[in-house]
Amino acid sequence: MKYGLRLPSFALGEKTAKLSEMGAYARRAEELGFESAFSIDHLLITPPAYSGTWLEPLTFLAALAGVTQKIKLGTLILALPLRNPVLLAKEWATLDLLRGGRTIFGVGVGWHEGEFGLMNVPYKERGARMTEMLEILRALWSADDVTYKGKHYKYEKLTIEPKPLQRPSPPIWMGGGTQPSEKFYGQTVKTVEPVLRRIARLADAWVPHASATPEMARNDWARIGELAREAGRDPALIDNVYTNYIWVLGPGEKPESAASYFASFSGMDFDYWMTYYLLGDADRIAGRAYERIAALDYCVSQIIFNPVNWSLDQLERIANDVIPRIDERLKGKTREAIH
Repeated sequence: MKYGLRLPSFALGEKTAKLSEMGAYARRAEELGFESAFSIDHLLITPPAYSGTWLEPLTFLAALAGVTQKIKLGTLILALPLRNPVLLAKEWATLDLLRGGRTIFGVGVGWHEGEFGLMNVPYKERGARMTEMLEILRALWSADDVTYKGKHYKYEKLTIEPKPLQRPSPPIWMGGGTQPSEKFYGQTVKTVEPVLRRIARLADAWVPHASATPEMARNDWARIGELAREAGRDPALIDNVYTNYIWVLGPGEKPESAASYFASFSGMDFDYWMTYYLLGDADRIAGRAYERIAALDYCVSQIIFNPVNWSLDQLERIANDVIPRIDERLKGKTREAIH
């Protein structure tokens, strides 16, 4: 099992962490053996789901690339339809080049209607636009004189330079699926199905929502397998990545002691955090993570923890207390291909 971090790149005004603090944190993560570090993406504050927002991800990752050495950098998740595909292709190729080919391109369809309105992208077109964008990005990253004729994007003989070091493209991870807070996100079974279909056809790895229960993840994973086979693709080629917000309690600490940290970014209540996020002592957190991995037939290649502040103490607890307990539970378990 590989482990990574979705970094707490919260935009907190004057309280926003300094680059020196972020760099020290990321370098310690490298020393502790974390495989990857990611940034989340939101243009606006999006209540009630979130009470704050994050630093712009590409700028943030470019800065981290200059103060770290080997950890892979990526997005979880970039709201892809808000971007221009050609500009983004060049931006990400540049990041991949500067990072020595160690980037992971994590994307999603987005859900906040206000963000789409602000960027003059029709909200109801976001899924179709994302599909076309992925096709365009893969083409521009791997070939010259690209011609593309879609419903939303049309290009004639385009070439971008630089190309990413990773060929034919950086790994494309895609987020989405069923989650318990669908009423906040305008999500229905009708809107989830196209997301799962796109993942089945185009993703190198699937990233379920942090709050998805084991049953939700299990059902979505089974459906992705069905849809992949329908598209003529081997489902075993799609990796699984589990990510969730985390706070590790020390001896004698009560869960309520972490409330202010979760409240700094989350608009949900304490019961929600306890139910769906990884809040508790190391044993409880390891058990919760194991439940999700088991629900996916152990088809999980990486666990991405999302600390809720830049505490080096929390980073050490994750590395030294939580991860060994997960690894112990996983002994003797093998990844099973979908049949």
